Amino acid sequence: MDLDTARGKYSYDKLIEALEQGSTDILVGTQMLTKGLDFGQVSLVGVLDVDRLLYFPDFRASERCFQLLTQVSGRAGRREKQGQVIIQTNNPEHPVLKDVVQHDYERMYRRELRERKQFLYPPYARLVKITLKHPDKTLVEAAASMLAHGLRKQLEHGVLGPQTPLIAKVRNQYLMDTWVKIKKDTEKRLLFTKQVITQESRRVLLDKTFKQVKVLFDVDPI
Repeated sequence: MDLDTARGKYSYDKLIEALEQGSTDILVGTQMLTKGLDFGQVSLVGVLDVDRLLYFPDFRASERCFQLLTQVSGRAGRREKQGQVIIQTNNPEHPVLKDVVQHDYERMYRRELRERKQFLYPPYARLVKITLKHPDKTLVEAAASMLAHGLRKQLEHGVLGPQTPLIAKVRNQYLMDTWVKIKKDTEKRLLFTKQVITQESRRVLLDKTFKQVKVLFDVDPI
């Protein structure tokens, strides 16, 4: 089950009905299976290649993995049948997987807060993602390097990148991301960082070489 197979008006209901009536024994699907579904006949749930979730390049990867595994585990054994969950991983000792198995929400929560404080991520910092895009890959890489260099000269810490995002090209435009982390301590720091980001972005765009480069800002991206 995915967005394509469940796109029709009654496709979704038919898939669920087939499983409930026993004409379908196995249902393979995407993450959309994890939320809001009540499968009375399901006694076994399998999650393949969970390492892709655990090691996804995002500071929220552990939190989201814990959330998804907890949700999908709830699909098995919802009524009179005993439920079983099998998770495929190369690292069964990973702290997140241990927390899922032991239903230890508190330990996961405390560890996440500790790590985010140590590495300066929300809720202890604001994040700004600056995306540059242009049809010429070499040109946008040069523009992103110039931007990151200018930001580091003034901000010193908290500048990450530039880096190529997972989706590196959209509508014939190559993308490059630079991230800025802003510690939540004073309003003065926030204002100064905002001024620096605006100033350095304008400096790049005023360069004749990069005048056609587009700049996008995403503050505290979800």
